[in-house]
Amino acid sequence: MILIGMFDSPFVRRVAVALHLYALPFEHRNWSVGRDFDAIRRFNPLGRVPTLVLDDGEVLIDSAAILDHLDDLVGPQRALLPRSGPERRSALRAMGIAAGAAEKGVLQIYERVFRPEEKRHAPWLERCTTQMHGALGELERLGSADSTAGAGSAENHSWLVAGRFTHADITASCVYGFLREALGVDPDGARYPHLAALARRCEALPAFRAVKAEFFAPGGTSAT
Repeated sequence: MILIGMFDSPFVRRVAVALHLYALPFEHRNWSVGRDFDAIRRFNPLGRVPTLVLDDGEVLIDSAAILDHLDDLVGPQRALLPRSGPERRSALRAMGIAAGAAEKGVLQIYERVFRPEEKRHAPWLERCTTQMHGALGELERLGSADSTAGAGSAENHSWLVAGRFTHADITASCVYGFLREALGVDPDGARYPHLAALARRCEALPAFRAVKAEFFAPGGTSAT
């Protein structure tokens, strides 16, 4: 398999983390949607990342679809998304909220990078910021609500869904790290302590350390 996209994108990174956790070999092409747009479009007509080229040449072009395929490859016993029922819906909801936070962060970055300062629309930026923090606040609530590992400080809590590690934790951690690095969100972890603690637990895992990348501003970035 070939994974296209830079690891500064939380969407690319969550796929790469899953590939490492599943021990699925892949080639990484560190291509940017800015610098390598035409090269990416040879595989994905949208010119977006992540793009995953399967061994038979089939191309998957959305991170959620890619994760679904990877879960199918490894089977239900190893899949990092509950197979059905309330736990699956809860995990998908948390993943959607985290992805939404990332998307609103990317919109803020693009507004500031691609528009001259005098043409930036402050109400639009404020709306995106409100939506981003609304999503992060909900992830914080989910993290604080999971008391399966014991009550007390954020460090005593476990994972976002039913006390088990899922794609929701991977996505939330990748997004939180991206927003901290790209936009300076919650730099000391004081605003979202449970989310910050979740990210620390995830970032300590070898699969996360293997795909850590510095954020680069658009022109270099491949956030989406």
